[in-house]
Amino acid sequence: MPSKTLAKVIRGETVESVHRGSFIILDGDGSAAASAGDPRMMTFFRSAAKPLQAIPLITSGAADAFGFSEEEIALACASHSGESRHVRIVELMLGRLDLTEAHLRCGAHLPFFEKEAERMQRAGEYPTQLHNNCSGKHAGMLAVAKHLGAPIGSYESPDNPVQKEILGTVETMTGVPSKKIGLGVDGCAAPIFAVPLEAMARSFLNLVSPPDHFEPGIKTACARIVSAMSKFPELIGGSERLDTMLMQAAEGRIISKVGAEGVWLCGVLPSDKHPSGLSIALKIEDGDDRRARPVAAVAILKQLGLIADESLSDLSPMLLKNRRGDAVGSVAPVIDLAA
Repeated sequence: MPSKTLAKVIRGETVESVHRGSFIILDGDGSAAASAGDPRMMTFFRSAAKPLQAIPLITSGAADAFGFSEEEIALACASHSGESRHVRIVELMLGRLDLTEAHLRCGAHLPFFEKEAERMQRAGEYPTQLHNNCSGKHAGMLAVAKHLGAPIGSYESPDNPVQKEILGTVETMTGVPSKKIGLGVDGCAAPIFAVPLEAMARSFLNLVSPPDHFEPGIKTACARIVSAMSKFPELIGGSERLDTMLMQAAEGRIISKVGAEGVWLCGVLPSDKHPSGLSIALKIEDGDDRRARPVAAVAILKQLGLIADESLSDLSPMLLKNRRGDAVGSVAPVIDLAA
């Protein structure tokens, strides 16, 4: 099935370009409540897999053995923006393991939060691996490795017991056999997984509403991860990051996790309206993260009644401005769930 136009870039009154993609919304019973494009397309989770990758941190017993707090569990699920609070919590996680920044294998980059990146550059400070948006995930993987007695110097290797535990967890959560899961290497050097978009949605539905046949340990881990993400949305992303803004606007009704190349997953927590929850999986075909993804995500959540119509009005539709700051157009969603 071909992808669908999900957002139009309009300058003046002329459509200048379009962003195509696919999405699927699963009802609590696993049936498709709405979709567009090709929900069966294979693509990588990228960082949207982080809540799943954090499950072995809890099921292995590592989180409790090292006394990780809910904030630290949230950081293990995060694509944080490198703000001081994020860096400090990752340092605390490593301290509990008697390890340091040097044990991380994610690489360094400037903070995503532009104000902090600019401050560091003005001060002549160099970023460390603690500033990497995946450092919390990697600290969590180190915890699992140390708890299991696995080699900590290769915790990110596909052959390491940590990664085998994670792959098995992705199989459980998505329902896709591990032999059919596509493997790749993420920007942080950890393994990452490709599955159909509808399987991604299923994984987040299972996260917010685990089925009866799941083992009690996995159910407990899912509940703890959802709780940590819900209580600390500012840790999952940070200032000016989409996950944080969506979760704050939804006031505890959702968990949200973006992935690079235009991926977005959302779990809607069980409520009177949705007793078994909902889930959403979105992929922007051209990989756009800054225009199409926020515009589409906000439009979907507003149409589902999960955020108020007046919320995040600067994101969807998104104003286009020239170099002087004049409004010259917009990026508008092309999504109608009722249709």
